[in-house]
Amino acid sequence: MKISMQALSVEVFATTLGNLSSILEKGLAHATQRKFDPAVLLDARLAPDMLPLTRQVQIACDLAKNSVARLAAQEPPRFEDNETSFEQLRLRIARVIDYLKSVPADALAGSETRDIRVPTGQRAYEFKGLEFLQRWAIPNVFFHVTTAYAILRHNGVELGKRDFLGALREV
Repeated sequence: MKISMQALSVEVFATTLGNLSSILEKGLAHATQRKFDPAVLLDARLAPDMLPLTRQVQIACDLAKNSVARLAAQEPPRFEDNETSFEQLRLRIARVIDYLKSVPADALAGSETRDIRVPTGQRAYEFKGLEFLQRWAIPNVFFHVTTAYAILRHNGVELGKRDFLGALREV
């Protein structure tokens, strides 16, 4: 069985972002139940030199959509970074998932050998598509989703590994 680039990118990112949306829902419920302003969590950081929860979610979304767009040789949709609530962040995630699912599998077919260039500030990185997915896109999306999870968990939101992994098929 051959594994497709669509399965490795769209399916992984859509599932991971869906799980992030559920995690954010628990964050909002935590603030509501304890009667404090949810913005406290949106502005929370793991460390002073790290980005806040809102930015972690925005970056995870951007990495997922931009990575799939690069692999499909498409122009990604652009979203303003103006979310100020859990609801708005969850809507952003839903829009990204909708975009990911709209990319046809045939647009990703053969992308494992496509040249991918990633500019980052003063540097740029060059990859072939599969290496880009394995060494840049997936690790970066998981880093920002994990950091968002950790920010909420650190602030008392009751989360576990199953929240991060999402629904699994039991045998």
